[in-house]
Amino acid sequence: MPVITISEIHQVCKTALEKHGALPWIAESVAHAVAKNESRNNRICGLYYLQSYCEQLVSGRVSKDVEPEVTLPKPGFVKVDAKYGFAQPAFQRGLPAAISAARENGTASLAIGHSHTCTSLGFFTEQLARHGFIAIGFTNSSPIVAPPGGKIRTIGTNPVAFSVPDGEGGIAMQFDQSTTVVALGKITMAKEAGESIPEGWALDEHGQPTTDPHKALAGSLVSAGGYKGWGFGLMAELLTAGMTGGIASQFVKPLKAPQGEPHDLGQFFLIIDPANSDYFFERCQQVADLVSQDEGTRLPGQFMNEMKEVEVPESLWELATRLSKGPQ
Repeated sequence: MPVITISEIHQVCKTALEKHGALPWIAESVAHAVAKNESRNNRICGLYYLQSYCEQLVSGRVSKDVEPEVTLPKPGFVKVDAKYGFAQPAFQRGLPAAISAARENGTASLAIGHSHTCTSLGFFTEQLARHGFIAIGFTNSSPIVAPPGGKIRTIGTNPVAFSVPDGEGGIAMQFDQSTTVVALGKITMAKEAGESIPEGWALDEHGQPTTDPHKALAGSLVSAGGYKGWGFGLMAELLTAGMTGGIASQFVKPLKAPQGEPHDLGQFFLIIDPANSDYFFERCQQVADLVSQDEGTRLPGQFMNEMKEVEVPESLWELATRLSKGPQ
């Protein structure tokens, strides 16, 4: 596989998005997210999505030139209408107001509605943590999860992300995970590669366990921990669909379909100033020390490293460079 620098990935993505109609500042915001995810080896939320972004810019499924609208209905509540555009530029526009509100009030929430899929939720909570705030994020997605014991797909994989600052501009802890056993992208990538999936990831349309990704995509994914993961998925659903103005997962069309109705999703963030407590960073370090007592153990996301270059499948890189030349 060719080895590509992260800066080159960023530039190719930005060019591709602009050539397919995105305004430069919007293309820059989305390309930054793609490159960041590739640097963390999170391919599902990286180059894997570029073709879909470009196709949906052309079809109009995602708005390419809108200016997100930021409002402050209450002192601690920042709301952003993405106007059916990308989630990354909507977050970018709402971030200064959210930081200001959290600093002034001690806590704040940021609700982004009518947005495109945000892919990696941790990309957003990490930014809040690097500004010094504890951040919890939620989003919903297209329906692929049935209630435990059921067969009707009701909610999405509905990820939850949590980022904690270390008090020095870095990250003490971070996780970003779907509320299902595995993210949907793992299933679609297995299908495209002609590979089977482990048992326990998904059920077929009859509610029976399957290792066939085709049957999984026609059926449903399994909530992590059964009812426990299902509960977290419902929490994310209510916060995102209920607090942002986006629609419920069941009404979201397939995320990567080139044409169709806008995603109309929501992202909801809770922001907490650790300065509310005189003990937070002391306790955080104490917990980190306790967790690391066993060799090889650490807090989730602790010591995160970003690669400067990564291996990219040749076919994927050829597709990205082709997209950077504009619609064919």
